[in-house]
Amino acid sequence: MNREKIALLSNVNMDFVIRLLQRHAEVYRGEGYGNELGLLTNPSSSYHGFEPEITFLVMDLMELLEHELELAAAKQRIEGWFAVVSGILEPGRVYYISDAYLWGLELDVTADAGRKAALERLWQEALEELCRRHDNVRIFPYHHMVETLGEKSTFSLKMWYMGRILLCNEAQNVLCELILDKVRVENHTPKKVLLLDLDNTLWGGLCGENDHTPVLLSEDHVGLAYKNLQRVILQMQRQGVLLGIVSKNNEADAMEILVNHPHMVLRSECFAAKRMNWAPKHENIREIAEELNLGADSFVFWDDNPAERQLVREMLPMVVVPEFPERPEELAPAMGEIYRVYFAKPSATEEDMSRTVQYAANAERKRLEKSAGSFEEYLKELKMEAVRVNPVKHRERLAQLMNKTNQFNLTTRRYAQGQIAVLLEDNRKRVYLYGVSDRFGDNGVVAAIIVDCGDAVPVVEDFVMSCRVMGRNIEDALLEDVELDLRRRGYSSLRGIYIPTVKNAPVAGLYDRLGYKKIGISAEGTVEYELQLADAPERMYYITIKEEEN
Repeated sequence: MNREKIALLSNVNMDFVIRLLQRHAEVYRGEGYGNELGLLTNPSSSYHGFEPEITFLVMDLMELLEHELELAAAKQRIEGWFAVVSGILEPGRVYYISDAYLWGLELDVTADAGRKAALERLWQEALEELCRRHDNVRIFPYHHMVETLGEKSTFSLKMWYMGRILLCNEAQNVLCELILDKVRVENHTPKKVLLLDLDNTLWGGLCGENDHTPVLLSEDHVGLAYKNLQRVILQMQRQGVLLGIVSKNNEADAMEILVNHPHMVLRSECFAAKRMNWAPKHENIREIAEELNLGADSFVFWDDNPAERQLVREMLPMVVVPEFPERPEELAPAMGEIYRVYFAKPSATEEDMSRTVQYAANAERKRLEKSAGSFEEYLKELKMEAVRVNPVKHRERLAQLMNKTNQFNLTTRRYAQGQIAVLLEDNRKRVYLYGVSDRFGDNGVVAAIIVDCGDAVPVVEDFVMSCRVMGRNIEDALLEDVELDLRRRGYSSLRGIYIPTVKNAPVAGLYDRLGYKKIGISAEGTVEYELQLADAPERMYYITIKEEEN
């Protein structure tokens, strides 16, 4: 892990946790504890001088309430705290704020059994609202940590009385690990696809052999272990992980279980790609990569058969192949760990949640392309439509496009967390963000063009487009839409930049193809182009463009 600059602020003593963190990261050492708001609000504080990239606010709710357990008064204190925090969040930084676990001795004698949950809910509602309004705020799962450890293994009255240290040694170590894991998630590139075997992986036993080895999938015993595994995977799919089947089966036998088994959680429509045949699995994986238009380094392959795992490792070393647990009761926890290590994201967008439908529709498009008489006929039959959407409403998706797109990315400029907000507030910049749909469904928000209009000649600083809509001449229409808009605003020419990288070779000739003239190349290889807008050539595309309705 890189030594990121992080800060841990709290209203209880976290000195020991900070010392643990310093073994792995550059950590801010504050002036005591309980002054988190003062440090955040004072621009001259040592916290601001340290300039942390990620700030963790781990708050003890009982201390923040000063042991006030009446709901109305507690609500006022909580709202006041969040009002201050909301006003001082800086766009260039990431903030993790703990959810609440209310702990105090007086709770043992509180007659209102629901008071604890009600007070925690007040905090949770305010925190969720803050996350909705600020895309650089995350929820830190403190409550889950305490629940997992248990109160007796989390809190220490002896240490509290000695030095306002709320957490015992074990809990402080777990808290340190959890913070470091969130730092890792902020900086890693998650995998996109989980490929699954079926027999003795998603269910116990062999399909098609019911007379001899009935399929184990139920609400009892070993069958429940497989069902719980599927429940974990379904939640991953709902958060944007694409699922695929790569299994040696007769397709009809496997589909019978996927469609009709009463305890099947993952139905056929949950999978963006399916290969149920007797071909070598590495060949099937290559086919799925081509079908989904994704690199094999985006895949994780899970199979109970060690020989199959080893073959995929040897033939496709870029595919991640985790080990398989020995006992059924370990299945669901093992999948949870796979999610944490390979797929976890700081947050899930609406785009993530609809990803399976989008990629399944893309497979239908590929089939249409193969059956069409010509490329032009294929584009016409797609009946594509682009909508220019409000980038403020879709800022999380804009950030994803800018930071995760490699192939169709003219400059590969990345934006640190929070810089998107600064970009959207800059009057010199125009951000064009597009969603694309066609006869097979909605591709979601897939393209962004950022133009710097600060000088007499505007410059396309960034042009990115999702790989799942590449190869349809959509870029011709989108850039022309930008050109027409700038011309209406009084500009007579437009410049574009191409910065070559290892992965963006597919767009190396984009500006040449669209009629731009090369006007310069730097020693580092940056190529600059310019177009007189009145001389823009006619381009071949079959897509209509409109603006989003308010």
